[in-house]
Amino acid sequence: MEKNAENNISDTENKTVEENEVKEELTVEEKLEQTEEKLLRSLAEVENQRRRFEKEIKEALDYGGFNFAKEMISILDNLQRARISIKNDETLKINKDLDKFLGNIDILEKDLVSIFEKNKIQKINCINEKFNPNFHQAMLETEDENVEPGTVLQEIQAGYMYEERLLRPSFVGVAKKKMPEKEEKSQN
Repeated sequence: MEKNAENNISDTENKTVEENEVKEELTVEEKLEQTEEKLLRSLAEVENQRRRFEKEIKEALDYGGFNFAKEMISILDNLQRARISIKNDETLKINKDLDKFLGNIDILEKDLVSIFEKNKIQKINCINEKFNPNFHQAMLETEDENVEPGTVLQEIQAGYMYEERLLRPSFVGVAKKKMPEKEEKSQN
């Protein structure tokens, strides 16, 4: 009986040792799987970060001059306003050199527009186009039976695009349906 008890104890110890070895093997395999999973996640994170940096670099190269372009538009606006103001000034109209001066302003304006075009800054064409809130900002509505409602009739201030991005919307006047006289009186 003692021998049987010793054999039972010895068998139990052997089973325990074997189970521990199996657990250690599973633990090593599990650790390997966990390590492999962490490595794959880290690689995916690094790849995502690389793509994000590439996108940011591309945008910086493509649209780096966006703010500068936005500021330059105001120079063109002021040049155009100056030309109109000088042309309409009664005291300057009698000056014989007025036409030369206006011609020089026109040259400056054309040069600036040419520089814009070379740098992918385009004026938005809006007259007689359908109103598009992505490119136009309605400043007033005008009744006009000759055109379809929602058609741009007047450009108050030009809008510009920088490649595919909107620099500034066109400020426009839009056509609306003429209201019947009865409705017009009831609204007043």
